Amino acid sequence: MLKQLDEALPQTQCTKCGYPDCHAYAAAMSLEEALHNRCPPGGEEGVARLSKILNKPSLPLDTERGLERPRPLAVINEMECIGCTLCIKACPVDAIVGAAKQLHMVINERCTGCDLCVPPCPVDCITMIPVTEQKTGWKAWSSELADQAKKNYDARKLRLEREKQDLVKRQHAKAASKLKAISNPNVDDQARKKAIIEAAMARAKEKLDQWNTK
Repeated sequence: MLKQLDEALPQTQCTKCGYPDCHAYAAAMSLEEALHNRCPPGGEEGVARLSKILNKPSLPLDTERGLERPRPLAVINEMECIGCTLCIKACPVDAIVGAAKQLHMVINERCTGCDLCVPPCPVDCITMIPVTEQKTGWKAWSSELADQAKKNYDARKLRLEREKQDLVKRQHAKAASKLKAISNPNVDDQARKKAIIEAAMARAKEKLDQWNTK
């Protein structure tokens, strides 16, 4: 059932349901910890799909979570963007590209219209523009777009995890280099430094070991 529920969600990863991603919301529904009417991007049709899988009566969309609406795309005002990278970090599907202090741009094909890039922008230069006229919910989306959005989301998670591992490896290597540079461990100050470095190396090794056993 969990797989069916997850596949019935639009995979925008917008968190409007109150969970960190679509899969977490699907898991909560499968455990009867969340109602099946908390996904604004899926709209009323989405609620009906989830009701059928759960074999439960359909419910009105919980509008406190957001309104069913035409599909939006994020648009960045290039004249106002200051290149802070906060929107890049917020995007769950890597739909925004750019570098620090340089103009950021949205990859339209990747954007799920989740709105998550809007709140962190310090200069309010991001606008959500509807692109499907009167079509809302699943009529403005598709299973193909949902599948691609999920792949993009999963790829981003893997990238972030890999970057964390690379950082820990660099920290471990740097600590090892510093430790090697201490030539006289009999001096109190050097002994203190050595102890600190060894503790840092141990922490890094523990993290690496945890990742390797996953």
